[in-house]
Amino acid sequence: MPAVRVAIIGAGFSGIGMACGLLRAGVTDFVLLERAREVGGTWRDNVYPGAACDIPADLYSFSFAPNPDWSHRYPRQEELLHYLRDVADRFGVTPHIRFGTEVESGEWDAAAAVWRIATNAASWTADVLVSASGPFIDPAWPAIPGVETFPGPRLHTARWDPALDVAGKTIAVLGTGASAIQLVPELRPRGAWVIVLQRTAPWVIPRHDPPTSDRRRRAFRRRPWRQRLARALVFAGAEARFPGFATPVIGRVAEAVYRRSLRRQITDPTLREQVMPRFRLGCKRVLISSDWYPALASPEVRLVTEPVLRIDGAYLVTAAGARHRADVLVAATGFNVTAQPIATRIRSRGGTLAEHWRPHASALRGTTVAGFPNLFLLVGPNTALAHNSMVYVIESQIRYVLAALAALEARRARTIETDPVAQRHYADRLDRALTRSVWQTGGCVSYYQDAGGANPTIWPHAAATFARTVRRFDPAEYLWE
Repeated sequence: MPAVRVAIIGAGFSGIGMACGLLRAGVTDFVLLERAREVGGTWRDNVYPGAACDIPADLYSFSFAPNPDWSHRYPRQEELLHYLRDVADRFGVTPHIRFGTEVESGEWDAAAAVWRIATNAASWTADVLVSASGPFIDPAWPAIPGVETFPGPRLHTARWDPALDVAGKTIAVLGTGASAIQLVPELRPRGAWVIVLQRTAPWVIPRHDPPTSDRRRRAFRRRPWRQRLARALVFAGAEARFPGFATPVIGRVAEAVYRRSLRRQITDPTLREQVMPRFRLGCKRVLISSDWYPALASPEVRLVTEPVLRIDGAYLVTAAGARHRADVLVAATGFNVTAQPIATRIRSRGGTLAEHWRPHASALRGTTVAGFPNLFLLVGPNTALAHNSMVYVIESQIRYVLAALAALEARRARTIETDPVAQRHYADRLDRALTRSVWQTGGCVSYYQDAGGANPTIWPHAAATFARTVRRFDPAEYLWE
C-alpha cells in the first residue's frame, strides 16, 4: 500500500493549485488522485456550446501563472482546460497525478494517525488528506416523472455530447441558469429550434467581452507587471460591486439600471413580463450575457413559464395542459452544490463527513472540520463568492493549508484537529451575517441554500475579507497530538 505525506482529491483548479503550492514549499511526497483521464475538473466536463467563465481571465487564473494570450476578456472553456494542462505540466504537477483513480473512501485511522484511502485502482495511506473535489461534480437532473423514458437524446449540459447534431431539431432546455444562457444563443446559429422551460426569471446583466488585441498580448509578454496591474484593477472592480449585494439601497439602484437594459432588449410586452426578475439582485447567481435576451426574442426560440408536470414520450406536459414536442432534452439544471458527493466517502470517528454535516455543513474558515484530523477542504462550506473570482479564494485557502502543515512540522505533531468551540463561534458569526443578507432575504430559493433553508455556500463579505480571515494561521483554534 503506497504511503505519502499528502493526498489530494481532484485535479481541477483547486487540486492543481494545491499541488503547485506544495512543490513551491518544497513538499514532493504527495499524490493527486483524479477519477478522469485528464486534468480540468469543471472545465474538462462542461463542453456544451458556448461554455465560458463569467469572471475576467486575468483574474480567473493563478496569480503565480499569468497567461498573456487569452483570446477574450472572459475565458472560453477550451482555453481554461488548455491553461490547466499547461500549469500542471510547467510546474511539475503532472508526474504526481494518478489518472483514472476514483476515491471510493477515505477513512481516518486514529491508531496509526493516517488516512486510509481506497480507490478503484489502488489503496493509499496519507498523513494529510486534502479534498479539492469541489461542488460542481455530479449533475443534478430535475425530478420530473417520465424523464427517463424520453425517446430522443437526453443529456445534461455537464455531460454534453460534442457529436450531437442539432440542426433541424427541436431542443427542449430545462432551466435558465448559467449554462442555459450560454447554450441557448449558440443553438440558434446551428439550425436548432429551442424551447426554453423557465422556472424563475434570472437577473442577466450585459457581458462586455471584447477580443484581446495583439498589442495587449505583446505588452503583457514583454512587461508582466502590466498584467499584474490589470489583475489588480479587475479585482478592485469586482470588489466595488459587492456593496450592491450588501447594501439594499445600492442594490435597488443597480436593479433599476438592469431593468432598463432589459426593456431596451425585449420589446414584446408579454415576453418582457415573463423574463422580468421578481427577486432582489444577487439573491440567486447573477448571470452575464449580451446574447440571452436577443435569443429569447428571436422566432427560433420559445419561452415556456408553466411548470413541467411530466414527460409523456417526446412531449413535455405543463401544468396548463400544453404539450411541447422535442427531439432532444437538455437539462441545464446545475449541480447539488450543498451535498458534495465526496462528503459521503470521507469517514472519521462518528461517521462520514456528510453525516457530520447534518443538518447543515460548516467548516472553520471554510477549510477544516472538527472531528476530522489532518483533513483540509478547498472550496469548503461558505467560501463561494457571488461577485469575484473563486481562484482568489482557492489561493487564499492554499496558503492557509500550507501554514497549517508548517505548524504541524514545527510542533512535531502527528495530528491537527479543529477545536469544535472555535468552529462553532466561526459558524455563528457567519450565520448572523447571512441571516440579514440578500442571499437569505432577497425573495428567492437558490442553489446556495440546503434543504433546510440554511446557506452553507456563500461567503457573505468581500473577497479581500476572506483572504484576511485565512491570512494568519492561529494554532489556538486547533487541537494537537
